[in-house]
Amino acid sequence: MLQVLLTGLATGAIYGLVAMGYAVVYYVTRVINFATGQLLMASIMVTTVLSMHGTPVALALAAGVATSTLGGVVVYFLAVRPVLRFNRLSFAWLVSTLGVGIILESLAAVIWGTSSLPFPNLLNGRDVSILGAALTWQQILTIGIALFTVVGFEIFRKRTLFGKIGMAISSDPDIASAIGANVTSYAVVAFALGGLLVGVAGILVGPLSFANPYLGESFGISGFVALMIGGIEQPAASMGGGLILGVLTILANTYINAQASDWFPFVVVMVVLLVTPNGVFMSGGAIKGIWRRFQTSRVEAKS
Repeated sequence: MLQVLLTGLATGAIYGLVAMGYAVVYYVTRVINFATGQLLMASIMVTTVLSMHGTPVALALAAGVATSTLGGVVVYFLAVRPVLRFNRLSFAWLVSTLGVGIILESLAAVIWGTSSLPFPNLLNGRDVSILGAALTWQQILTIGIALFTVVGFEIFRKRTLFGKIGMAISSDPDIASAIGANVTSYAVVAFALGGLLVGVAGILVGPLSFANPYLGESFGISGFVALMIGGIEQPAASMGGGLILGVLTILANTYINAQASDWFPFVVVMVVLLVTPNGVFMSGGAIKGIWRRFQTSRVEAKS
């Protein structure tokens, strides 16, 4: 059981990074970038192709992450900013970001073909034993990066001027603009950061799979499901949703059948939306409610 739990956490950390890629963009702009999965794919494909042509792995990895980061900015200027300038309350960005995602996927298939390519190995060596369960160094790295990302983002969001202004923009961009905040600059940073997060997720998942132009779609869906489970309003909550989804998916694959991951995430998100529509970690969410009741019971017990 511990093996399943740890493997699920490693898988969920990847889902969580993708979910944070969605959430960071939404946090600042109130836009969901539905090309997020294709940015992850771009990171994997660029890293793989450069490595196959003799580029040192470290440089190939950096180029892959840089591609997804720049791709996030391109998506903003190409598919989001024109729509918001025309009508800030419009949801046309939903179609435009989906369209950009399809274009990126098609271009990747034309440029590199549809065959799967081997991703370069990052960490080799023996597994690490934890209370009888085995984790690879790759999985340990994935969990560590996920935790570092959540803590780092929360510190940045709450302790820096840039983060505080970002919170103000997410609450009311018109007022933020009126007091002198450059809303466009913050939106660009948000989309770049979203691309960076999914780019990192890509190079973490790459060694566990193959580079393929269509890989991004499945991880994009899983990341969006994780976003809905944890809560769309806070990036840290979306990471929690990813960890929950990862554990539940591995449990389903282990105890139901190997194809359960194709449909089980949708069952999970339907249950979550029915029970706690805001997400399990947000205000009114299930886990927050349990925690509040626990704190209340402790206070009553002391009194």
